Amino acid sequence: MPTPTPTPNPPAPGPEILAAFEAAKGFMPVGEGLALYAAAVEAGRLGLPLLEVGTYCGRSTILLAGAAREAGVTALTVDHHRGSEEQQPGWEYHDPETVDPELGVMDTLPTFRRTLHRAGLEDHVVALVGRSPKVAALWNSPLALVFIDGGHTDKHATADYEGWAPHVAEGGLLVIHDVFPDPVDEFTGQAPYRVYLRALASGAFTELPATDSLRVLRRTGDGI
Repeated sequence: MPTPTPTPNPPAPGPEILAAFEAAKGFMPVGEGLALYAAAVEAGRLGLPLLEVGTYCGRSTILLAGAAREAGVTALTVDHHRGSEEQQPGWEYHDPETVDPELGVMDTLPTFRRTLHRAGLEDHVVALVGRSPKVAALWNSPLALVFIDGGHTDKHATADYEGWAPHVAEGGLLVIHDVFPDPVDEFTGQAPYRVYLRALASGAFTELPATDSLRVLRRTGDGI
């Protein structure tokens, strides 16, 4: 499968996609979002689906869906919608608005669906509701892009990598969010950093330019 050629000027989302992204709940900064969109547009030229692990309320999904629409492919997003560790009550990133008032547990699925509806992107996304390793175990087709942005423990980040990275097609992209090399960020970014190092050490990926905590790797070989 041919490797898509990056353009000198990275593609950018249109104003309506960017506005929807900025209005959505979530934590991805604009600069990293623009880099994710550019990577997704490039990968989409392979004609294969784009997949993210870690939907939350759909902020980054908007960008993948916009890129998928451009490429004529589908964006897939995997999440159990009960929130990761740092989003639970009592933690820094908890949002009480995401708690189901009847069950008393987090449920970001309704907010995610509203986000996509408002952005006019529902037809370009398939939401896979379940735990990443269980969904990955059922998956058996190549992907143009895998964006890992799920749980930030070693257990969850490693499972996301092991479950999904092997499905990145030759020439496709593996994108990892919240990669923080400084040990002071042990809770928020060290597990993604260790996954990023593992991907490089595998020999299956070649690193492309990074944007802040967003790392982009191209699948260039075997060995995952």
